Amino acid sequence: MFWPMTQVVLAFAGVAVLGVLAVRVGIEVRRFARAVADASERIEDAAAELERAAAPLATGGGAAYRAYGDRSAGE
Repeated sequence: MFWPMTQVVLAFAGVAVLGVLAVRVGIEVRRFARAVADASERIEDAAAELERAAAPLATGGGAAYRAYGDRSAGE
């Protein structure tokens, strides 16, 4: 009777350990998802800022090209 009870106790302990680990994994996944969402928002903000900064430069670059022509064509 001792060995079957020992096996039941060990099985219960194993299931309890797996349950605790599953909860910890769930918490870490939630934390990781939040970090990915924050990083995604920061990347989106940086891309928007880059786009705003590049618009005047692109306009100025087009004006310089029209003023000086294509000098890299081997003149």
